[in-house]
Amino acid sequence: MRDFMAIGRSVVDRDLNAVSLINSLFYPFGSGIYAPKSGILLHNRGWSFRARPGHLNSLGPRKRPMHTIIPGLVRKDGRTVMSFGVMGGHYQAAGHANLISNILDLKMDIQAAAEAPRSFAFDGALSLETTISPDIRDELRARGHEARFSEEPIGGCQAIRIDHARGVLFGASDHRKDGLALGF
Repeated sequence: MRDFMAIGRSVVDRDLNAVSLINSLFYPFGSGIYAPKSGILLHNRGWSFRARPGHLNSLGPRKRPMHTIIPGLVRKDGRTVMSFGVMGGHYQAAGHANLISNILDLKMDIQAAAEAPRSFAFDGALSLETTISPDIRDELRARGHEARFSEEPIGGCQAIRIDHARGVLFGASDHRKDGLALGF
């Protein structure tokens, strides 16, 4: 995952308007083109799109080519209850599902859910964070899986949960990325 660089932001204002944003330069560190008058380094998010007609990731009408920019909002009863984003290249979709499952199914608070150990199956192998027991890795291998410890953290997350009943915001910032949860 080291070739991907993304920064997630979640913001909720005093009126409970919520925004989730993931800013990404992509692989490897953007396009390499810098716009000197603006100070902006251009991205290359379209790297995996294909011009070949019929390719699953080709651009075209009524298509959604695979990409990994997926900021998220959770809504319940017509109101936003969480703004969040999980970064990490191909891990993002799995990371979103993992975070939401930790919160809704396992009843974790959002900081605990963001900090929970992660694994990710990609390209025929299961990467495990080092916070997962070597015994679990060994058991997975004994069952025929190619399981290995990741050299780097898997993904990163920022989130804000809105408790409408109490009028309280809860923030979380993953230790795997730069960031912090801040209210003022």
